[in-house]
Amino acid sequence: MARHKLPATVVAIGLVSFLNDLASEMVTPFIPILIATVLGAGPVILGLVEGVADAAASFLKLWAGRYSDSGHGRRKQLMVWGYGLSNLARPLLGIVSSWGALLLLRSMDRAGKGLRNAPRDALLADSTHSSIHGYAYGFHRAMDNAGALGGTLLAVAALSWLHWPVADVILWSVVPGVLVLLVLIFGVREPPRLEVEIESLRAPRSAITSPWALLSPTMRRYLWVLVLFTFARASETFILLRGNELGMSLVQVLLLWATLNVSKSATSLLGGRLADAFGMQRLTIISWSGYAASFFMLGLVEHGDALWIATVLYGLLIGLGEGSERALISLYADERERGTAFGWYHLAVGLSAIPAGVLFGAVWHYWNAGAAFLFAGGLALLCALLLRLWSFRQLPV
Repeated sequence: MARHKLPATVVAIGLVSFLNDLASEMVTPFIPILIATVLGAGPVILGLVEGVADAAASFLKLWAGRYSDSGHGRRKQLMVWGYGLSNLARPLLGIVSSWGALLLLRSMDRAGKGLRNAPRDALLADSTHSSIHGYAYGFHRAMDNAGALGGTLLAVAALSWLHWPVADVILWSVVPGVLVLLVLIFGVREPPRLEVEIESLRAPRSAITSPWALLSPTMRRYLWVLVLFTFARASETFILLRGNELGMSLVQVLLLWATLNVSKSATSLLGGRLADAFGMQRLTIISWSGYAASFFMLGLVEHGDALWIATVLYGLLIGLGEGSERALISLYADERERGTAFGWYHLAVGLSAIPAGVLFGAVWHYWNAGAAFLFAGGLALLCALLLRLWSFRQLPV
């Protein structure tokens, strides 16, 4: 396989994601703590908030992907609006006094994510040689996770050394949020897609009214399994809630979150390279199987030390497959409909988020945390089997 370098636009998008996660993770780890302490709620409300937040903009994801396919410049335009909305809403979480207000702002944050994710993922594929798509998505996920690590460490430093209140840490997330927009506006270039635009204009009306029909049978099967996998892939904030339940201090919980992101970042780039060399399908199946194993471990932990070990294992295995899971979309999608395909990907995951979050929280509430994690692990193992035996049954894996 010929060696290709990552284009400047891919590097710039990686920096945008780094800065955005830097801002996000100055806020996100505090959400379960705010819910459990300041707002006096429990795991069911956390599941509801996280589920609604992820699903609130689900149809925006499909629309944004489809709209970004229709003309040059629209992918970047939607990214600017999406990142702008998120970085406007997120700092305001520092002044909420009810879980309803938190739900609204969290939903606005995720609506911004809905606007930007499918166009951004499509732009990554547009800008990258097909032989290094896994590398490009792995690089992006590594930058994403590195930003999450940096944001968490900044939050720890502000709490431990500067003795800032939580509200001030959240409000200061506006600074990297502004840098996100500056890098995006001046550093990201959308490559021309003239031939794609001409094909789009000639596309039959059914391609507009029935975008699901444009997807290949393999991709449709893949998306159905992804929907089921979302019920296993509970919000990672539940790991923080488990740490709080086991008696960890706020700083220890934040360091646990930082460790999770270090683990994911450590294997993301390697996973992307392995996906290009050995097959995206194979890496995704391995990663999902590893997810199941790590959630079985999380379900069995009963003290803080074991939680650290299980969290590191979870992060390493999830990071390994993050790039390949998305690169599969670019593999199966026609270039003309790439944004639409990523829109369906994010829609499938987003629509499943509310029942998945509430279900996980309910199992936790009515049984215990161990039962919730074990349930998710069993479901993840089933999904890995379905991926191999049904979704990819006609493909070499």
